[in-house]
Amino acid sequence: METLTWATALPLIFMAVMGLALLAYVILDGYDLGVGMLLPFATDAEKDVMVSSIGPFWDANETWLVLGIGVLLICFPMAHGMVLSALYLPVAVMLLGLVLRGVAFDFRVKARDAHKATWNRVFAAGSLVTTLSQGWMLGAYITGFQRDLWGMLFATGIALTLPAAYAMLGVGWLIMKTDGELQRKAARWGQGALWPMGFALMGISLATPLISRTVFDKWFVLPELFALLPIPLACVAAFFAIRHVLAAPRVVAAGYGWIVFASTVLIFVLAFFGLAYSIYPYIVIERLTVWEAASATESLAVIGVGVAITLPVIIVYTIFMYRVFWGKARELTYGL
Repeated sequence: METLTWATALPLIFMAVMGLALLAYVILDGYDLGVGMLLPFATDAEKDVMVSSIGPFWDANETWLVLGIGVLLICFPMAHGMVLSALYLPVAVMLLGLVLRGVAFDFRVKARDAHKATWNRVFAAGSLVTTLSQGWMLGAYITGFQRDLWGMLFATGIALTLPAAYAMLGVGWLIMKTDGELQRKAARWGQGALWPMGFALMGISLATPLISRTVFDKWFVLPELFALLPIPLACVAAFFAIRHVLAAPRVVAAGYGWIVFASTVLIFVLAFFGLAYSIYPYIVIERLTVWEAASATESLAVIGVGVAITLPVIIVYTIFMYRVFWGKARELTYGL
């Protein structure tokens, strides 16, 4: 058995920090991207409440993206160069979408009534563009940046289906944060997004082992197959828990609407750990391992001091922010 040393352990620790930061970003920014994409289906008054529900959180949620990409840059510079070189265009498109969201968020509140609808559309478009680009990046990453027909089709498939998954996060968030007619509308939107999300996840789960031999070898061997079976089974259980709550208005009215959000988060978490297991020990699948991509051990030790200070601060701030601004959302207003 190989002895565990700092040279082998530190890259794994930073890989875990980066992965968990990106998972936190996908969940936290995922729901507000979902709310943004649902905006066109609401009335003007409901739009104000929807934006208010994410107002205190959405900017801070993106802190986790900065942390994850920052760890990739300074701890795994070889992987950073490879990933960003392959994903330069979708990253630029994602940043454009985030900029559009940020500008529209501020301008929609202060714009005249004649222009407010335009900024609402810009906010929704920015949310959709950001989500599509993130889906493309995920698909390209899973394939190891293959540029053949199957790789391109796979990336396109994830890009087109990720909006349904983010919309479900947004639905769960709105059910928790709103009440009355908007809450009932959110449940109906969830019923429309649920099956597309389910079929998309099923298709991706079946296609991923076919597109990557590494993933196939990790999942379809015995006895690992039986040990990993609880992951898809738990996803199926969470899916039908969402379906049951969305189809039962009395359950939502009784205060159990949070099950929709929690079950959707569970699906994301299980998918994340399934992907992490599938690609380990690679940081760029079939091309670059964690240890090959890592900075020098001495550098990682110094970086670790900064991360040990920064990460708890971000966690504490995030928890504090959600505690302070928790509760039902009301129409967003700005003082003069």
